[in-house]
Amino acid sequence: RYLALPQPADKVQCMYIWIDGSGENLRAKSRTVDFTPKSPKELPIWNFDGSSSTGQAEGHNSDVMIHPVALFKDPFRGGNNRLVLCETYSHDGTVHRTNKRHSCNEVMQKDTDLHPFGWPKNGFPGPQGPYYTGVGANKVYGRDVVEAHYRACLYSEVKIAGENAEVMPAQWEFQVGPCEGIDMGDHLWLARFLLHRVAEDFGIVVSFDPKPMPGDWNGAGAHTNYSTGAMRQPGGMKVMIEAIEKLGKRHASHIRAYDPHGGADNKRIDKFSYGVAHRGSSIRIPRQCSDEGCGYIEDRRPASNCDPYSVTEMIVRTTCLGETD
Repeated sequence: RYLALPQPADKVQCMYIWIDGSGENLRAKSRTVDFTPKSPKELPIWNFDGSSSTGQAEGHNSDVMIHPVALFKDPFRGGNNRLVLCETYSHDGTVHRTNKRHSCNEVMQKDTDLHPFGWPKNGFPGPQGPYYTGVGANKVYGRDVVEAHYRACLYSEVKIAGENAEVMPAQWEFQVGPCEGIDMGDHLWLARFLLHRVAEDFGIVVSFDPKPMPGDWNGAGAHTNYSTGAMRQPGGMKVMIEAIEKLGKRHASHIRAYDPHGGADNKRIDKFSYGVAHRGSSIRIPRQCSDEGCGYIEDRRPASNCDPYSVTEMIVRTTCLGETD
């Protein structure tokens, strides 16, 4: 009932959100400002104690600075209140070692032709069964959480493209996109934050672990649909194949970037492969794209707990900027 209390017109709650030292988890804290921010640049730089379990500083020099970089509407507090995605910086103004967004954004600025098509994101693993895109109480678990998350993303203007139940009960996928450049990472991280926050209200714990269950259980990935303008033009298949061949030559480097644990979570770590409509390969060319001779490619290697800034940066460096090992 407290959220129904009137909020002064000149008071806006801003929740600052950042990625902690694990590279997988999010942290947040709030402050009040006396205006409705229209741009992240209008908001003050803040700080947090990086020695208090975030793994980002030592106790004798514990301040880590958080710089606002993206604004979203707050679906939990409503009104003019905002969610504020932040980058982390050291006390001396240098980019913090855990800040992957900064270098990703620099790369995106170098290649203005980048147009990632979308970014499917898998969710929560569980026992195997006929549950993919299922309907019915005996096949689907957690739909109330998924629907609440979907609506929260839409309200916040996160570019969520869809959702579906996955192969096992309580395993879900949501897609973010289409996005361009740095927006891909910003919107996926915010979608993850919203999922954790929504699940909190339901008393549910979200797992992005690629393989939380031992044995022959379905895993989870962050399949990345990617294209450039040239790939979508007639004859774009040639450009797609050229990009795939470049990706193959840097397979080991990509695996390390695609997994916060350096590749330990990724079953596609050893051999690089690609094929049309082949979901067991490293790179999948959708059947429709093959038939039409243009479109996009799907990189199936990123782990579900990946940092999207690291993934998109590597893809652009390899396929657009022509970097090699």
